[in-house]
Amino acid sequence: MAPEYINENITLYQNTGSLAYGTDAFLLSAYMRRQAKERAAEFGAGSGVISLLAMARGKFSHVTAFEIQKNIASIAEKNVEINGFSEKIAVCDSDIRKLHHTYNGTFGAVFSNPPYMTATSGKLNQNEADSASRHELNGGIADFAASASRLLKYGGLFYVVYRPDRLSELLCACAQNDLEPKRMTLVYPTEKHVPCLVLLEAKKNGAPGIFVTKPLIIYQSGKPQTNENYTDDMKYIYENGAFHELYQRL
Repeated sequence: MAPEYINENITLYQNTGSLAYGTDAFLLSAYMRRQAKERAAEFGAGSGVISLLAMARGKFSHVTAFEIQKNIASIAEKNVEINGFSEKIAVCDSDIRKLHHTYNGTFGAVFSNPPYMTATSGKLNQNEADSASRHELNGGIADFAASASRLLKYGGLFYVVYRPDRLSELLCACAQNDLEPKRMTLVYPTEKHVPCLVLLEAKKNGAPGIFVTKPLIIYQSGKPQTNENYTDDMKYIYENGAFHELYQRL
């Protein structure tokens, strides 16, 4: 298990065969607003990369990262330690559906890159960690939204990156748990593609009304999909660790 060196000078160890750090995690970390005085929670932390990126950028005062798989949680703990964030990030090997009531109403933000596929869709990977990361074997989006609502303060923010073809389920899960969608961005590989991701910010007990931003297009059309061919919007995100203000209605 060799380390990978990623954005913000973070050293990242990952379980062999598990879901690798990718664009969805990077974009979610950048989509979150800076709430420097607030404590946050991550659901399904995996290697801990999103929490690490958030703390490296000073987005929260502290993050509690929940990961149900003990072996993956141990890798997240290692990543937290080697990157010097032991006082800023706490990793807990817990099931987010069964968190202790003392967590209720204590977080200003909850964020997650949850499994995108139902337990019965597609072929399960022989690697248990990879299957749990991709498929809803330990709870679906309704469970994630319900737990987020329980842990959030009044007015707290829920951030999630998800698949566009399951957007209706995500919005229903939010509506059923007093999480009002406030900002949404569709992400496209190029302007000639259909969207591949959706980013959503929802507010606990928020008033109705959603800001649908302009689309985020990652790569310039007609060119190889490499970092050198990012669009200007994607270059801004990469360089600043945040979306341009055009994507953020305050």
